[in-house]
Parts: sequence; C-alpha cells; structure tokens
Amino acid sequence: MYALKNKVQLIGNLGNAPEVRNTESGKKLVRFSIATNETYRNTQGEKVTETQWHNVIAWGKLAEIAEKFLVKGAEVAIEGKLTNRTYTDKEGNKKYFTEVQANELLMLGKAVA
Repeated sequence: MYALKNKVQLIGNLGNAPEVRNTESGKKLVRFSIATNETYRNTQGEKVTETQWHNVIAWGKLAEIAEKFLVKGAEVAIEGKLTNRTYTDKEGNKKYFTEVQANELLMLGKAVA
C-alpha cells in the first residue's frame, strides 16, 4: 500500500499540444493539459457533463515521447503523482499550482490528424 500514497490515474483528452522546454542541464520537460469528463443525471433527470482540467508535466524520455506523439484532442491515460509548486509574480502575489507529474503515458483511441 505504500505505493498508493500519492498516485493519480486519469483518462482524458489533450486540450493543447505539449509545450516543450529544455532545462539548462539538457533535460527535456513537457507540459500539457488534459480534460476529464463525468456524466450524471441531475434531480430533473437531465444528463449533465462536467469537465475538469488537469495540468500534466513529464520529464526525460517520457517528455520526448509526449513531444513526438501527442497532439491536441488525443485521448491518453496518465499515471503519476500530484505535485505542488509556488512562485511569486511581478506584483508580489504568491501563486499556487497543482500538477500531475506523469511517470506513465498510454495513448488511447484513434490517431488524431
């Protein structure tokens, strides 16, 4: 059970093409967002779909794969862990971000052209 303490599994669609960066040390980083949808019926019996957006980062070899194969709209399964980071903007406001740091990526569905 130790491995389950900080584990996230998501299946969704890319909202944008991966944004690629190379660190000063030469390590590759990609960032992208995926949308997950949940559908339920409200009290009036109407079908309602809620969309949640998740920010994802990947490093190294996984980043290279994401850069090469992922495109906007593609369906993917992501497994990773939640990470939090903060920074102070130019106005002195502290900003907080929660991201999924991917350690596994599986491309699902049809190829998107």
